[in-house]
Amino acid sequence: MSKKLFVLSNDDIYFPDPINALDDPEGLLAIGGDLSTSRLLNAYQQAIFPWFSEGEPILWWSPIERAVIKPQEVYISKSMAKFIRQTTLTITINHAFSDVIDACALPRKTQSETWISPVIKKAYIALHQIGAAHSVEIWNKEELVGGLYGVNMGGVFCGESMFHQQTNASKLAFIALCKHFSFYQGQIVDCQMMTSHLASLGVVANTRDNFIQQLKQTSNMVIDKSCWDKQKITLL
Repeated sequence: MSKKLFVLSNDDIYFPDPINALDDPEGLLAIGGDLSTSRLLNAYQQAIFPWFSEGEPILWWSPIERAVIKPQEVYISKSMAKFIRQTTLTITINHAFSDVIDACALPRKTQSETWISPVIKKAYIALHQIGAAHSVEIWNKEELVGGLYGVNMGGVFCGESMFHQQTNASKLAFIALCKHFSFYQGQIVDCQMMTSHLASLGVVANTRDNFIQQLKQTSNMVIDKSCWDKQKITLL
């Protein structure tokens, strides 16, 4: 039986089973709906996330392969370990969420446009305001030079995007997230889709089915709220 793209209703936050995601384009599951906090959280609970460009309808994805890492298994190369020991950059949690998402939205050298549109920014800032989305910031004195943001559900952190304006700043943010989340008994960091950059940090490919099972087992864990308090952290 051929798969068909599911059109979401605005009257509820229902999603079809991710097994129904299309094979081409791979992982596309549904279209439409809205980006309310309740719908977004329901999506993440089911291994679904929004990804679309400005001017497009809202598209919802659940690819058959998922890039994940157990935070305690983050890989730190010898050169990165040396950088961590010597750097004067500082690391904070939830000090500048809006600034991080703005920086992540800037066009990259390899792409002329960004998927982080104003409507996406508004939706994730709303998640941040209810304590469901968080940021890691890397600072060179008073200048924000790197960071990442994502959505937390119990023992799972679903990373959305990261940026750097200084060498190693995004790696530092990712390592800091993993070390910090692991300290608070976090179980999984979801990176959505694999890249060589993520692979260099220890991220591995997982199947959608395995990831959904991991979500069921860990997303309702109770993580100490102090994990996401505004704070400065250190890796030494």
